[in-house]
Amino acid sequence: MEGEPSFRRSNPNSVTEVDQFNGVLGNLMKKLKEKAASSDDSRFKYAADNATDVNLNFQTIYGLVQCTPDLSMQDCNHCLDDAISEIPSCCNNKIGGKVVKPSCHSKPTNLKEIEEEEKYDDDDDDDNDIEIVESLQFNFDTISVATSNFSEPNKLGHGGFGVVYQGKLSDGQAIALKRLSRDSGQGDIEFKNEVLLLVKLQHRNLVRLLGFCLEGRERLLVYEFVPNKSLDYFIFDPIKKAQLNWERRYKIIGGISRGLLYLHEDSRLRIIHRDLKTSNILLDENMNAKISDFGMARLLLVDQTQVNTDKVVGTYGYMAPEYVMFGQFSVKSDVFSFGVLVLEIISGQKISHILHGQSLEDLLSFAWRNWREGTITNIIDPSLNNGSQNEIMRCIHIGLLCVQENLVNRPTMGNIALMLSSYSISLPIPLEPASFLGGKTRSFPVSDMRFGEDNSRAKRSNEST
Repeated sequence: MEGEPSFRRSNPNSVTEVDQFNGVLGNLMKKLKEKAASSDDSRFKYAADNATDVNLNFQTIYGLVQCTPDLSMQDCNHCLDDAISEIPSCCNNKIGGKVVKPSCHSKPTNLKEIEEEEKYDDDDDDDNDIEIVESLQFNFDTISVATSNFSEPNKLGHGGFGVVYQGKLSDGQAIALKRLSRDSGQGDIEFKNEVLLLVKLQHRNLVRLLGFCLEGRERLLVYEFVPNKSLDYFIFDPIKKAQLNWERRYKIIGGISRGLLYLHEDSRLRIIHRDLKTSNILLDENMNAKISDFGMARLLLVDQTQVNTDKVVGTYGYMAPEYVMFGQFSVKSDVFSFGVLVLEIISGQKISHILHGQSLEDLLSFAWRNWREGTITNIIDPSLNNGSQNEIMRCIHIGLLCVQENLVNRPTMGNIALMLSSYSISLPIPLEPASFLGGKTRSFPVSDMRFGEDNSRAKRSNEST
């Protein structure tokens, strides 16, 4: 259950018989809460009804409450109790209003025509989130047929919490299906997180959610099918990387930056992805980048710049030092991950290590040493022999700015978009970046780390999304 972030909105018109209205409203909302929480169908924790009273001149009061379907009866009750208790503080003596939380919402009104209420709130459809999600629900049999009963030939690989399949719907549309593990408690959190976030996010550089299936213990997410697999499939393969010339790599860098800029600044929501890495960058038929896997994404309030968490989840090497050390994450955490991605794309090397003679360096140390010593060409993948040296050098410069140890010194995605699009913008000189095998960040618990590998499976069970 998630109680925050939340918002409240009231109708500007006031009631006349205040005591009578509040009495009828209180009884109605209590009845609706109990009905929604105790629903026999776990997929629909919803209730709507109306009430009239002679002392209100037989005016009708309407009410609606709803919880996300993954909540238990107890959690739905608690969430709606909190939402209903906030009605007086937001909508006191008003004829209508709403309280919206990530896991539930309540909406009381005495308008005879619900459309009247929407006249003052037609710019905000958050109260319809759950209804929108339900409209995307697939039947399990439809999914089973589309994937030939989850056959082995249709298996694309393993994700963090389950198996990914390809399939084809009856209308011929190709899909990718993430089937979350039945025995994974974390899967429920990831499931709700991805559905509620992705239904609101539409951008050409984000993988599009087509729908979901919630039936019994099954938790399935249906995405558009992206045919060229993930970036790591190409960039770290000594043969396949040849398909990614500099023009394509530069296009991929630009696509990732535009997707992140949308998440951080241009979407209705402010989203921190928290798990950017090469395996979460998918490539379409034209090798356009699409950011995927929002299971660990977090929503920020409009005025929030930073959030703290007790449990660090993500992939070591891509995570910013302030996140690993102190559990602090912000948009600058994603910027750090973006910088790692840029350096991996240019070098064709994983963040985890670079062999230099007999010594072992992580990619950030390797890039910084060659930048400092003026041997920057050592950073560049040898297969990029026909690429624009100016563009490559500028991208290395931008990558190093993104992985600065102090987050204040990292640019925002808005700054990065300008740096990539305009050569007239001068770039600041980078300082020594965060390093995982040396430097100030040696205080990290490196004995417990496995660089470039997912840390979420062990710890995400305690993460509150």
